[in-house]
Amino acid sequence: MARPLHAAIGEHPVLCLMCDNDTFREREVLLNSTGMGLFNMAWANESATGLICRSCGYVHLSVNRDLRTYRQKREH
Repeated sequence: MARPLHAAIGEHPVLCLMCDNDTFREREVLLNSTGMGLFNMAWANESATGLICRSCGYVHLSVNRDLRTYRQKREH
């Protein structure tokens, strides 16, 4: 399994809204709209970054371009 990710927007760390955990899995999430699918334009739908809490599984969605994810350096 991949190592946990941390996330921040600018200097502000992202914490889970449900359990205050600070580690996540990252996934791209498509924000589908019914209208685009009807006109065969689903390719034009916007996507968001999904941060899935590694503790409780709550999914956070963000379209903020300043969101960055990083891995914590291992301490020996």
